[in-house]
Amino acid sequence: MALYSEKVMDHFKNPRNVGIIEDADGIGEVGNAKCGDIMKMYIKVKDGILVDVKFETFGCGSAIASSSMATEMIKGKPLSEALSLTNKAVAEALDGLPAYKMHCSVLAEQAVQSAILDYYRKNNIPYDPAQFKCAHCAHDEDEDE
Repeated sequence: MALYSEKVMDHFKNPRNVGIIEDADGIGEVGNAKCGDIMKMYIKVKDGILVDVKFETFGCGSAIASSSMATEMIKGKPLSEALSLTNKAVAEALDGLPAYKMHCSVLAEQAVQSAILDYYRKNNIPYDPAQFKCAHCAHDEDEDE
């Protein structure tokens, strides 16, 4: 069996939604210090729908493929649905990732959540911190002070 699925290889070689949204409504940046992967997710929201999603990823093929797949999975969806995206769903959509690369799909989930949280905060939209699984998303920035 090949180490990576055809879908992983396709999203790595031909990533979807790469780039920057200059006037993004929300931006999320997450990283994994162990492996050095960094993901930045940009979202554009209209009437509660993600009308555009783009990403920049510095990392391995699995990180790029996970970012690409995540954007495909949430684009055109309501924010509430995008917030429910899980790393497991990203990995399954890619027809699996090796166990030691699952952290890449976790980063994709966290980048989406971080971008949505940024959008909520910029627009003073009330939110339930329990909706956000990523560690730095789960609390208000002010709590650290």
